[in-house]
Amino acid sequence: MARRIFPEGCDDQWRKYDDLRWSRFKDAAPAEMFEIVGERVFPFLRTLGGDGSTYSHHMRDARFTIPNAALLSRVVDMLDGIPMEDRDTKGDLYEYMLGKIATAGHNGQFRTSRHIIQLMVEMTRPTPTDEICDPACGTAGFLVEAGEYVRDHYPDALHDAAQRKHFHESMFHGFDFDGTMLRIGSMNMLLHGVENPDIRYRDSLAEAVSNESEKYSLILANPPFAGSLDYESTSKDLQRVVKTKKTELLFLALFLRLLKPGGRAAVIVPDGVLFGSTKAHKELRRILVEEQKLDGVVKLPSGAFKPYSGVSTAILLFTKTDSGGTDNVWFYEVTADGWSLDDKRTPLLPAEKLGPAPSVPLTEDEHAKNNLPDALARWSRRDGDELQRARTEQSFCVPKADIAEQDYDLSLNRYKEVVHEEVEHRPPLEILADLERLESEIQQGMSELKAMLS
Repeated sequence: MARRIFPEGCDDQWRKYDDLRWSRFKDAAPAEMFEIVGERVFPFLRTLGGDGSTYSHHMRDARFTIPNAALLSRVVDMLDGIPMEDRDTKGDLYEYMLGKIATAGHNGQFRTSRHIIQLMVEMTRPTPTDEICDPACGTAGFLVEAGEYVRDHYPDALHDAAQRKHFHESMFHGFDFDGTMLRIGSMNMLLHGVENPDIRYRDSLAEAVSNESEKYSLILANPPFAGSLDYESTSKDLQRVVKTKKTELLFLALFLRLLKPGGRAAVIVPDGVLFGSTKAHKELRRILVEEQKLDGVVKLPSGAFKPYSGVSTAILLFTKTDSGGTDNVWFYEVTADGWSLDDKRTPLLPAEKLGPAPSVPLTEDEHAKNNLPDALARWSRRDGDELQRARTEQSFCVPKADIAEQDYDLSLNRYKEVVHEEVEHRPPLEILADLERLESEIQQGMSELKAMLS
């Protein structure tokens, strides 16, 4: 049964709630529309999640900032031309708007491209029983995509009352310490059909995590790589895992604390995490390989986060076991993700051939422009024929013993073997003979030219 959004009847000033519907006010005169939206619709939007919801909490300071009736009327006319019958269209429009306004933040955060998020979600395969967390959620892109995956792959799950309640109220958890991001993330989730997700203020690296320990079964995240924090401002729970000031290492320690045994994670890290030589870097990598189950490392191209950042990154995929389990680590080198790797990031293929799960199969030439479907297909076979691949190929597996021998270095280039084509050079004496012949011909030509000019 669908939840009724607009109450029946009238408000306390005897104005009909139905007048707040888009279908009603879109045809009103500009001045009347401006009054309805500014004084009635917007205050109503702040209450949508219900009392006590994180949505209503984050929306309480939201302001209506369209300055005049004429501009509002133009915006409404333009939006009315877009088919809004389903949740996907509204969500896509919101994602488009986020893409236009998103800029790198002061704390190192930047928007993660949707196709990279989709790859990570497809690789971790969320289920209706998961509890999913992003401790640096920003606009909630990972949570939104996980929700869409569950809807698409488990359509019958939401017909069950208990499953539906879990989906809307206890499946999705996002933390951030930027109020604007929390507001945008809450609205993003609502537009994608999740009514009351747990999106809340939390300084993930500073606050104690004891009450959140081992609570989540899936973590999807692209945490900020802002640099260093003071020991005093960092959670002591995390310092007990690894003594460091570096945010990217602290977030990895946080993920390990938040995951329940058997929980899995797909998280983006800067390349330095893979090969950094400090004691903290090595210890965290040792923990992942020896004490947990490191499943895979996907190296992303260095332009994957342009124009926000040119930093080289990788996706780490691991399972929390607290008892080891790493046998082989699967590596994949993404050289093309479907978009140009410059600041413009323009698509290299038609829309139906982009992303990790395109609707049309790719040819070999098209694979060279979009590696993501191949990466996803090989990931699913990492315990099968992928084990036989040579280290000269785009993906391969490395036994745990080899990684331990390399001081737990997880950079793909440490293990990749490059085959150089053998080049046959002519014997030096033969080359010298040709040079002498050419020099003789030049001298003869110059002599003939002189004779002609004299």
